[in-house]
Amino acid sequence: MNTPTLETKRLILRKFIENDLKALYKIYSDKEVNTFLPWFPLKTIEEAKMFYENQFVSKYNQKIAYNYAVCLKKDNFPIGYVNVSTEDSYDLGYGLCKEFWHQGIITEASRAVIDQLKKDEIPYITATHDINNPRSGEVMKKLGMKYQYSYKEQWQPKDILVTFRMYQLNLDEHKDRVYKKYWNNSNVHFVETNI
Repeated sequence: MNTPTLETKRLILRKFIENDLKALYKIYSDKEVNTFLPWFPLKTIEEAKMFYENQFVSKYNQKIAYNYAVCLKKDNFPIGYVNVSTEDSYDLGYGLCKEFWHQGIITEASRAVIDQLKKDEIPYITATHDINNPRSGEVMKKLGMKYQYSYKEQWQPKDILVTFRMYQLNLDEHKDRVYKKYWNNSNVHFVETNI
């Protein structure tokens, strides 16, 4: 199975299914939840269906995928997501309905996914956050990720200039490895010293 179901004390992490479209729409249509995400908030349930097919079904058809709906055990209803790309960045991304913020849910879910990545011998993960969204960086720190560098990028499709901080967690014996692609692709990159 390319996206094994995971369980934690409070959560079930599983694939999104078509019956989750209302939940998916709730997560991805909220302007506040999506402020620091690359895509625009969804406006209709039809857009949610297209997003589901493009962002999830297409991934689930691959040999391996880490695209999880984060659900509370009590009802198995998606309240957020944790994704890790299978490209060379192994980029970790997450989002959560705002009524569940500040409860450690994404940290708990991400730890379970990281445990699965280790089992699958994924060598490392990276994650980036907009410098205007330091709370996301706090999640990265709680996961044991270390700040590596900052860089500027014209973010698409929103077409805004963003300064990102890049964090990394090495899951194998190469503890000093630093993923440099964002650094190399950006004309403006630097290391902040007060993080």
